[in-house]
Amino acid sequence: MTSGMDWRGRVGDVWAAEWRRTDRSLADLSRHLDAAIASVAPETGHALDIGSGAGATSLALRAARPGLCVTGVDLSAELVAVARSRAGEVAGDRLHFRCGNALTVSADEGPFDLMCSRHGVMFFPDPVAALTSLRGAAHNGARLVFSCFAERAANGFATLADAAISVAPPEEQGYVPGPFAFADMNRVSDWLTESGWQPDSAARVSFDYVVGEGRDPLEDALSFLSKIGPAARALAQAAPPERERLLNALGTRLAEYRVGDRITLPATAWIWQATA
Repeated sequence: MTSGMDWRGRVGDVWAAEWRRTDRSLADLSRHLDAAIASVAPETGHALDIGSGAGATSLALRAARPGLCVTGVDLSAELVAVARSRAGEVAGDRLHFRCGNALTVSADEGPFDLMCSRHGVMFFPDPVAALTSLRGAAHNGARLVFSCFAERAANGFATLADAAISVAPPEEQGYVPGPFAFADMNRVSDWLTESGWQPDSAARVSFDYVVGEGRDPLEDALSFLSKIGPAARALAQAAPPERERLLNALGTRLAEYRVGDRITLPATAWIWQATA
């Protein structure tokens, strides 16, 4: 389980330090998500980027719709600092990044004409309450576009780590915030409807999740997955001899996915569109 406190602390700090590699890992998905967002984004008005992280989605939207005011919100102060640094002079008076809870910010700054998120919706403790709150901060007819991981079995970064560390994924009863919390299409559709959103579409997108590249892509991949993803916790908790064994097992499996100077794992996500 990953909580808001994690994003305010350790997890957010790690993602801020690793933002270049996390953006790289999701770049193939981002091109699909950014296109979906741009396809419904108004020319003017106000957009909210939920869980804006290091700012990639907000920056893409700002470039696609220069007349639109974009507010990116994230729980991590370190990630917000990275996003502000990346935005630089581009930010102007139409791109802002705020550290805080997206539900609080949306209530304070709404109503919005567009809401979007790249993998930022799966960590709400109560998805129906959160989506209802967001609906309350949206104009009638406003659009919601977000991505979320599909089931764990369709995402190689998780299944490869599970196999390498020989630990079965936890069997979770009911809703538990985390990377795969929005994997069930039918459940998400019900949540949206119950919250006052009209689900428009759910596109299942397969993409390349890049974990390593360069002169030594295997070393790069091991370094990345030691900090981000399901293997990171097990590696951090292991005693030195066990950690070495786990790294060797992970490296053996990663090597099977090397093509030239890159190691790419298969991944799958949903891109949802809904209307207020």
